[in-house]
Amino acid sequence: MIELIATAESVAQAKALVDCGIDILYIGEDEYGLRLPYSFTREEQIEVIRYAHEKGAQVSAAVNVIFHNDRINQVAEYLTFLREAEVDTITLGDPGVVQVMREQDLFIPYRYDAQVMVTSSRQINFWAKRGAVGSVLAREVPYEELKQLVPEALIPVEILVYGATCIHQSKRRLLENYFNFIEKEETVNKDRGLFISEPKKVDSHYSIYQDRNGTHIFANNDIDLLPHLGELTEIGVSQWKLEGIFAPGENFLEIAKIFVQARNAFADGTWTEELASRLDASLRALHPANRDLDTGFYLKDPNEVV
Repeated sequence: MIELIATAESVAQAKALVDCGIDILYIGEDEYGLRLPYSFTREEQIEVIRYAHEKGAQVSAAVNVIFHNDRINQVAEYLTFLREAEVDTITLGDPGVVQVMREQDLFIPYRYDAQVMVTSSRQINFWAKRGAVGSVLAREVPYEELKQLVPEALIPVEILVYGATCIHQSKRRLLENYFNFIEKEETVNKDRGLFISEPKKVDSHYSIYQDRNGTHIFANNDIDLLPHLGELTEIGVSQWKLEGIFAPGENFLEIAKIFVQARNAFADGTWTEELASRLDASLRALHPANRDLDTGFYLKDPNEVV
């Protein structure tokens, strides 16, 4: 069974995503989760979880910050809250969170997400044997490697099929430091729309912003694997992730509906190349005009990925 996972930028959008057929909402708060479209309050998280459960959907909370000593001690309090709120799963990448759950009897089923580190079935299975119920695969794994990796994984593998790809994170406040150096006051959050370019690549346009967890840089183009959903389904990819951090508002909801239609077409046997082409054209019309789309690493020769 294919499950659709989607981020949400508000309580209203979260509810609308559930209503349109999203299976798993991905939410959280900035203190514990990385690169979220919106930092939900505790009351909002409870509201979203209750609504999702009423509609037969699930909620996964982001606990994927790489914690330093000053913040790992706060994790138990958040895990306690999430258990009481009856969250379905959490997403984590720091083994320290697993240790906290074990030491303080706060286990919550978790999906393993160590960003670019998750590149083999053996790593996924290592965490599956230690309680993981799913794994978020690195965006840099090409299809030719997926064909071997996914069937060998013991737990569902999540693939980004739409949205932005983070290519670098630093805990340092790089933007703030830069503007302080040139003695200029500037807003450095996501809504500011800042980007950087490589001097020798005039077409490079890497989105960059700074938040509670440092500085984040994103790839030139966002991912669109809609035309390749048939291939992913054939090799057993059962979780499709939609990332809406740079695709706000009603358009992201409409994009989610496109993937719901695609999932349903696979379920009832009506998926065709013609349908894929039509849905992809609709997706591209809804995608932000200032951001391009491509397939990222998906079609690359594995020997080219270094």
